[in-house]
Amino acid sequence: MENLADYKEIIDVIKASGGDAFKRCFQCGLCDTVCPWNRVRDFSMRKLVRQATFGMTEIESEDIWRCTTCGRCPQRCPRDVKQIDSGVALRRIATEYGVFPTSVKPIRTISASLIGEGNPLNEERKNRSKWTEGLSVNTFAEGMEILYFPGCYPSYDPRLKKVARATAEILTKAGVDFGILGSKENCCGESIRKTGDEELFKRLARENIKTFIDNGVKKILVSSPHCYHTFKNEYPEFMVDFEVVHIAQYLFELINEGRLEIKKEFAKKVTYHDPCYLGRHNGVYDEPRGVLDRVPGLKLSEMPDSRVDSLCCGGGGGRIWMETPKGERFCDIRVEQAVGVEAQVLVTACPYCITNFEDSRLNLDLENTIEVKDITEIIQEVI
Repeated sequence: MENLADYKEIIDVIKASGGDAFKRCFQCGLCDTVCPWNRVRDFSMRKLVRQATFGMTEIESEDIWRCTTCGRCPQRCPRDVKQIDSGVALRRIATEYGVFPTSVKPIRTISASLIGEGNPLNEERKNRSKWTEGLSVNTFAEGMEILYFPGCYPSYDPRLKKVARATAEILTKAGVDFGILGSKENCCGESIRKTGDEELFKRLARENIKTFIDNGVKKILVSSPHCYHTFKNEYPEFMVDFEVVHIAQYLFELINEGRLEIKKEFAKKVTYHDPCYLGRHNGVYDEPRGVLDRVPGLKLSEMPDSRVDSLCCGGGGGRIWMETPKGERFCDIRVEQAVGVEAQVLVTACPYCITNFEDSRLNLDLENTIEVKDITEIIQEVI
C-alpha cells in the first residue's frame, strides 16, 4: 500500500465487515493450533489478526489468501474474533485494487467466466443441463415438489456429473416430483464472495433469486454444501427465505419415510468425511451417517479429525481455484487418514471434496487402494 490513507481504508473495510472484533484478540494462539495449514507449512492467523488490528496487513501477501474458511478457528476462539469475516474483508480490498499474488491470479479468469456464463469452469451456459441426457429430468415448473439445483461442478465436471445423475435417478426412484432450471441456473456465488468479490456475489445472488421467484420455487435441493450454506444463510440478506435441503439430509428423510427402499448390500469398509460447509458451518453430521448405517453390509469407520474436528479438504474460501503446491495439500493427509483406517471407500457429500480427493488418489498413487464416492453414488448402487 502506498500511504496512510490506504491503511485507513483497510481498517474501515474490516470494521464494516465485522472485523472490529479483531481488537478483542489477546493473541492466545488457539487459532494457529487448529488451523490445517500448520500441518503442512508455517502459517499464523494470529499474526494476520495482529497486523490487521493496526492496519499493517499487506494486501499483496499470499497469506491473506490461504484461509480456506474451514471454520476451525472461529469455533475455538475464546474471544469471538471473526477471523473469516475479517479475512474476507482484506480480500475485498485486494480485489478492489486488483492486487493478486501469482497463485491467486486465476480468480480473474474465474470472475470473467462467472459474469459471462454463470459458472467458474468457462463452460457455455447453454450446456448446463447436458448432464441429464438419457434421464427423465424435467424443467422445473411451479407446483413441483422440489427444485434440484446441482450446482456448477456437478453440471459440467465429468467426474461430478455422475453425482448429479445419481441424484436424479434416486429422486425418480423415490417418486419425487422435481425439476431443474438448466441454463437459467447461475453459480450460487459462495466461493467468489469468499475471495472478496462482493459485487459479483450480489449480482449472481440477485439473478438466482429473481429466477427462483419468477418460477415459483419454494424448496431447493442441493448437492453442494457451499450452495446449501449460501442459499440458507446468506440469501436471506436479500429479504428472501427459501426452504433449503442438502441431498444427504433428503436421503435420510426419504429412507425414513419409506419412499426409498434399499434392496442391495454394499459389502465394503467405508469412512465418511464431513465437509466443512455441511458439518462445522451448518451442523449436519448425523444424517449422512444415518443414511450409510441403513445400507446392509456397509461397515462405517471414523477417521481421526471427524465431525466437528473434520480436516478441511482445502477447497473452501475459493482455494478450489488456486494452485496449492504438492506437499501443502490437506486433501493428501485426509486420503492417507482414510487409508489408515483401512477404508475401501472414502465417502463425502461435497463436489469440492470429491475433486480434491480424486486428485490426491492420483498424486499419492492410491487409485487401486481406495475409491472416492459421493453419498448419492452409494445409495444409487443399492436401490
